[in-house]
Amino acid sequence: MQGIATVGMYVRDQDEALAFYVDKLGFQVHTDVRNGDYRWLTVQHPAQPGFQLGLFLPGPPMHDAATAQALREAVAKGAMPPLVLAVEDCRAAHARMREAGVEFTQDPVARYGAVDAGFRDPSGNGWKLIEARPANG
Repeated sequence: MQGIATVGMYVRDQDEALAFYVDKLGFQVHTDVRNGDYRWLTVQHPAQPGFQLGLFLPGPPMHDAATAQALREAVAKGAMPPLVLAVEDCRAAHARMREAGVEFTQDPVARYGAVDAGFRDPSGNGWKLIEARPANG
C-alpha cells in the first residue's frame, strides 16, 4: 500500500464546485474525464501533488435516485464531516479567502493552541482552516 491518493466528497454541481475550488481556494484540476453521464473530477492543492480531492455527484452508478437525493440534502445541510485546510496564518488566509468571495461560518478563533476558522463550499460541505501550531508549542 502506498497511502491515500484520493478522497471524494459530494457536490451539487461539478462546474460550480470546480470554479470554487480553483478560483477561490487555489486548487488545480488534476483529472476531468467523462464516461457517458458519469464525470470523474478531481482537484489538488499545488502543495500536495500526490493527493486529489474528488468532486463527485451523488447518483448512478453508485446510488439510486432516492439515495442520491438523501445525500444531496445531507450535504446541503452541512451534515457531512468537515475537511481541514492547514494554513500558516489563519487570519491572513481568512482575509484573502473572504476577499475572494468565500463565505465563512466562523471567523478566526484562538483555541487549543492554534487559530481556526470555518467555511462551507457552495454545496454545503464544511471546511476548517487551522493554523499550524508552532514547533515548540
